[in-house]
Amino acid sequence: MTALLVANNGGHVKQLHSLAPRLGFATDRVWVTVRAPQTTALLRDEEVVWVDYPDARDLGAVLRHARAVSPVFRRRRIETVVSTGASLALSVLPQAAARGIDARYIESATRFEGPSMAGRLLARVPRIAMYTQYEHLADRRWRFGGSVFDGFTAERVPGPAPSPLRVVVTVGSTGAYGFRRLLDRVVQVLPEHSVVTWQTGSTDVAGLELRGVQVQARATMPADELAAEVAAADVVIAHAGTGSALGALEAGRLPLLVPRRVEHGEHVDGHQGEIARMLEQRQLALVREADELTRNDLDLVATSRVRRTFDPPAFRW
Repeated sequence: MTALLVANNGGHVKQLHSLAPRLGFATDRVWVTVRAPQTTALLRDEEVVWVDYPDARDLGAVLRHARAVSPVFRRRRIETVVSTGASLALSVLPQAAARGIDARYIESATRFEGPSMAGRLLARVPRIAMYTQYEHLADRRWRFGGSVFDGFTAERVPGPAPSPLRVVVTVGSTGAYGFRRLLDRVVQVLPEHSVVTWQTGSTDVAGLELRGVQVQARATMPADELAAEVAAADVVIAHAGTGSALGALEAGRLPLLVPRRVEHGEHVDGHQGEIARMLEQRQLALVREADELTRNDLDLVATSRVRRTFDPPAFRW
């Protein structure tokens, strides 16, 4: 059975890639995603249909990508389509359902309080099976299938924080939305002699200095390179994106998450606050607002580790 796995870049594709072993489509599969350093590294050994980057809530991109993916259904015998969003789910799942192909949508783990706009729209389309990653959101239309965060647990490590600290600061690649508030705060609280990797997305870093030296930042990093930096770090400071949080947890690091806020023009909505609260409730993150971040917070996550206490079960279709 050939499965088409569809997801926007960032946290959406990271979730689908992490869930893939639990979905039952281990071998014959084709991916549809946005070409970016993260995705080209993450899917280097996979068959991929690449599409261009869409702006947030860009109807033109939804239609353009629908046309771009349509030939796949003629070239390949696709029997199942699975998507974790966002706009690419709108491009592909309705046409799959219209062709009589098994179509399944898994809402992002980011959406702890209710479906995203893409989820709400797709729930109106007949013959698309809808799945949530939270039991409390299951109802007649939405089924609970499991969570990408299943199996993780955090624990304290005896002893003081390492010195010097090795730190990764990552704010993802959230379109045109910068997160300078976080970066300005981080340079204030970093201890002396910290070794820092900066992944800053579209954030303007002009004039951002650490101990009088201009910060050397990278907008994007290949997934494997960023994962290696996270695995070697003592502290991971990140925006509250699902991909960033999941990457830290998989590397055994307790993430220090700072949600982007709509009122500061840092995102299109408040969903980062949702996932931050959920992970905090699970004790899988330390959550702070940008202006609340302290040196003690860095020490706390530096003396914590995350491990998997069990192998998550197959996703419940």
